[in-house]
Amino acid sequence: MNLHRIPPAARRSTLHRAALLLLATAALATPALAQSNGNGREVVMDTARARALYVSNRWEDHPDRDYARDIAGKARTDSVFEAVTDGVVDYRKITYRSRVGDMDIPAYVFQPLEKRGSRGHAAMVWVHGGVHGNWTANYWPFVREAVERGYVVIVPEYRGSTGYGEEHHRAIDYGGYEVDDAISAYDWMTENLPHVDPDRVGMMGWSHGGYITILSITRDDHPFQAGAAIVPVTNLLFRLSFKGPGYQRSFATQERIQGLPFEQREIYKERSPYYAVDRLDTPLLVHVATNDQDVNFEEASMLVYKLRATRPDITETKIYVDPAPWGRSIGHAFSRRVDPETLERVDSPAQRDSWNRTWTFLEEHLRPYEDPNVPVDLRTGTN
Repeated sequence: MNLHRIPPAARRSTLHRAALLLLATAALATPALAQSNGNGREVVMDTARARALYVSNRWEDHPDRDYARDIAGKARTDSVFEAVTDGVVDYRKITYRSRVGDMDIPAYVFQPLEKRGSRGHAAMVWVHGGVHGNWTANYWPFVREAVERGYVVIVPEYRGSTGYGEEHHRAIDYGGYEVDDAISAYDWMTENLPHVDPDRVGMMGWSHGGYITILSITRDDHPFQAGAAIVPVTNLLFRLSFKGPGYQRSFATQERIQGLPFEQREIYKERSPYYAVDRLDTPLLVHVATNDQDVNFEEASMLVYKLRATRPDITETKIYVDPAPWGRSIGHAFSRRVDPETLERVDSPAQRDSWNRTWTFLEEHLRPYEDPNVPVDLRTGTN
């Protein structure tokens, strides 16, 4: 093309279109973008790295799941509980309305076969862990032991739990309404089980279950007499930065969060147990492990040291140093090792020690052995 034969105005238009075409072609051909470094100099961005770092804040960007597979898996778990509890404990599955008022929450209930009279049993709300976790058969040997000790146990499958379909799963509200869902289990128990003593109810859980436990017992108005949090999630501001974008994506798209800590600082602070310690006035036990690869010790130690410094009179804490009896790091699961075939405990010294301490702590504050329906011989002080 001889540009000198084209009128000046048309020539400028043609050159403009050609330049745009070249830019578009270059953009398609290179994996890099550019941004300013704040000092006027352009920094070339690696688009592959940019995609890996990208975290959406849009609720509709929740990842897809095979919800039918999840429901089938939950049905298998329920069938296992039907089998292992038969003739051992009184087991059933119920639903109750969350205090929030918007959802029905499924829950497992485990009770002694022989019930005591009115207010005869202490009880525990046992909270499962995991982002989109759920109650599994691996909890069985520990729950059986709790019932044998006289406890009634209720297990809420709070919003976001896996196995109940898309609506329940996508309603996840980490550290928010899920806490209300878990506390609401107390309401159902005390309204429907007259043999449960409303003044002897505790809460416990591992990992995210321990996290919900601490958030529950640091609320201004809660019904619990004690809490036990094993390897609990501690500080979301730290945790999300430590874990990176892959983990952050599970939080930033949640409807009542919609963003990362630097965008929603107060929300993440309100939902972090570390910052709730100043409100704690309920006895709390916390166990952590130095070789925990989920709630890393850098995160867990924050809570332990703050409890020791500011709430030593009502808390019991223990740091287990590299509890890995099988020669590998199992810190996050050190106190819940179970044979998947027999569903029996696989004890290590650390697991035995943690449970002995946990049961002793809960006995002190909940008194599961106590039955007010049995008269006390005032002369001997015995039942």
